[in-house]
Amino acid sequence: MAAVRRGVRQSEPGALSREQELELIDTLRGSYPDAFGLDEELWTRQGLHALIQSRFGLPLDPGAIGAYLRAWGLGPREPRERACGLCVGAVERWVRTEYPSIIRAAQEHLADVHWIGRIRLRGTMPAADIISAVSSRGRVQFMITTPSVDPPLPRDFVLRLSGEEQRTVHLIVDGSWPRNEWPRRLPRRITLHPLPSCGRAVAA
Repeated sequence: MAAVRRGVRQSEPGALSREQELELIDTLRGSYPDAFGLDEELWTRQGLHALIQSRFGLPLDPGAIGAYLRAWGLGPREPRERACGLCVGAVERWVRTEYPSIIRAAQEHLADVHWIGRIRLRGTMPAADIISAVSSRGRVQFMITTPSVDPPLPRDFVLRLSGEEQRTVHLIVDGSWPRNEWPRRLPRRITLHPLPSCGRAVAA
């Protein structure tokens, strides 16, 4: 069964067929937009729309791309939605006590804030993970990987969030990766913050 069966129907004009959707996912695995001549560091709604048009020649409505992203599990989520049931309380306390200082630091340095997480994309063979970064303004950037055993947070993904302009960024990482799986020796313009999870939950 294809990954996208919610939000976009196959019978809709310009909708991807099951085979085309799976081909698209395979094309995205481990690739970045610049490999296709697109002026983006990571995949976005606009980049995905351009790739679909060039690869399949479909007159897909730009709004339909959002339906595909939602079906893939991408989009803004509340902090509590990024926590397991055991960690919701710790995350809510973190939002009250720690998150405001991150926002102040970002404002002081004219920095962007992104929430980073990972989800498994169902209905694909081999399996696929989507690593996403959602900005505090709701902009979604992502990449698709083929999961391996305990894959670390990709260093290249983190660096690309800073962009060619080398923007200062604050990245809030959910429990998908423990800290020993974070990239090391990052530039000082990139700061990673752990969202409380079962392994590092804030004490009551």
